[in-house]
Amino acid sequence: MTRTVEFHFDFGSPNAYLSHRVIPAIEARTGASFAYVPILLGGVFKATGNRSPSEAFAGITNKLDYERLEMQRFLRRHAITEYQRNPFFPVNTLRLMRGAVAAAMDGFLPAYVEAVYHHMWEQPKKMDEPEIIRAALDSSGLDGTAILARAEDPVVKAQLIANTEASVARGCFGSPTFFVGDDIYFGKDRLREVEEAIIGQGGG
Repeated sequence: MTRTVEFHFDFGSPNAYLSHRVIPAIEARTGASFAYVPILLGGVFKATGNRSPSEAFAGITNKLDYERLEMQRFLRRHAITEYQRNPFFPVNTLRLMRGAVAAAMDGFLPAYVEAVYHHMWEQPKKMDEPEIIRAALDSSGLDGTAILARAEDPVVKAQLIANTEASVARGCFGSPTFFVGDDIYFGKDRLREVEEAIIGQGGG
């Protein structure tokens, strides 16, 4: 039986990007399908009182150094060579996430996700400036002008809010968050457990 796993993501999270790069191999091994659910990380943080690791761990000696070490281990383990730290981080992702909702509604979310992740974490740009977003999407073969216009649609805006609120209601406090059935898993380092849960519930 093929399982559908929900991947609740925000483009501003480098760990969500790294998860995105690992997901295809899990799908190939298990036969599961990952459904990408756009949420707004800022909204999640506001609702839960959470903060980014760079803020939360800023006063803890050695903690951020260790987090960087684990990221390098993850990159090597999964042979991810395209990742680059975005020098403009943190980037306000509100327009990008509204764009993701619009892309999901209009049937081209996978292409949009690939394009935005490329320009966020592979050839990093300041992806909260409308003109930069437009040029980046155009260069990836998408219609940047149309997508930015759709991102201003009240229905799109409302759907992103609804996605975010529903995610928090199910236990989400950050990105990436995964749901296998009703079971929640947080972070790229839980992908092994996600795969085990898929297999245990009938995938693979």
